[in-house]
Amino acid sequence: MRLVPVPGSLARVLAAALALAAVPSALGAQSAYVPGPGDQWERQRPGAVGMDSLRLDSAVQLALAREIGWLRDLGEQVRRNTAHEPYPDVLGPTRERGGPSGLIIRRGYIVAEWGDTRRVDMTFSVAKSYLSVVAGLAFDRGLVRDVQERVGASVRDGGFDSEHNAPITWHQLLTQTSEWEGVLWDKPDVADRRRGRDRILQAPGTFWEYNDVRVNRLALALLRVWHRPLPEVLREHVMDPIGASSTWEWHGYRNAYVDLEGRQVQSVSGGGHWGGGLWASTRDHARLGLLLLRRGRWGDRALLSERWIAMAETPTPIRPVYGYLWWLNTDRGRYANAPASSVFALGAGGNMIWIDREHDLLVVARWMDGRATNEFIGRVLAAITDGP
Repeated sequence: MRLVPVPGSLARVLAAALALAAVPSALGAQSAYVPGPGDQWERQRPGAVGMDSLRLDSAVQLALAREIGWLRDLGEQVRRNTAHEPYPDVLGPTRERGGPSGLIIRRGYIVAEWGDTRRVDMTFSVAKSYLSVVAGLAFDRGLVRDVQERVGASVRDGGFDSEHNAPITWHQLLTQTSEWEGVLWDKPDVADRRRGRDRILQAPGTFWEYNDVRVNRLALALLRVWHRPLPEVLREHVMDPIGASSTWEWHGYRNAYVDLEGRQVQSVSGGGHWGGGLWASTRDHARLGLLLLRRGRWGDRALLSERWIAMAETPTPIRPVYGYLWWLNTDRGRYANAPASSVFALGAGGNMIWIDREHDLLVVARWMDGRATNEFIGRVLAAITDGP
């Protein structure tokens, strides 16, 4: 695989990767708490975990005041979002959204909460980070032996047979550098070429583009190696062990079915761009975020390997603020107010899971105007009184 780094960026990428590895886990006895299942999540006064209550409330008030300017009817909103595209058909389900909600968690404890945190809402591209977790589970179990291996070596459904697609690796699909070409679920890759629909495709691994068709191709490839519906995999290996509710759902498109050993199984989508995707409550998002904050451990159980998490959080040389379907903050390039080691799951509509290991901090915010995110992050961090 030939990578073409942005001039002068390679040293920064390597330094960022080393910095991520060096970030202290901050998991002393006081901070190793994980909540019990369901609503068994303990609260602490902000002062008890090194935070100022007035400044913390200022962050919450900003999140409430800066609601995203989207319709509550997300079916209509999605149709408006895609109306300018050449293939705008909405193929997956949608649902009406709620209002702003969020959780701020320090040392594992809830210190601030706003809105209806139990309401299940669409999450849009936050689903991509869940897909990264499922890929990590496959890697940990040897279903994906090597991320640098060609996907076509183990997925033989025709999607990686062409001369252009044959060299594509798991690493390239996970970093959105695959340049996969084809049609999936009636959507050609050109339907979502955000960096120019008429551009000439580049060699796999040499060009970064945020593209839902290719993420959906990754979801199908993972379905092939698991031989199980991905929601079942996520529920068994992650969501049930971390005590998530039974309310979350993961949808695909109405035409996204494949024959799997004699039964019709839906391949899920990696976002809600054309409907579908992973729908979950703020509290369930927080549980997944806490698992990642703790580097894949939940109490005394290792659910996801630290090796995978380190790989997933390594900057992509040609797009240093992106890892394996997680957004990074390399050189503070995404959010100036957040530590450079921060990791984010981000979705349209102002959906965010923010992981900050330097401060043993986890934040979930929903339906907040993205233009307010950096200020919100700054206010949260300003509330910390005891340093990292």
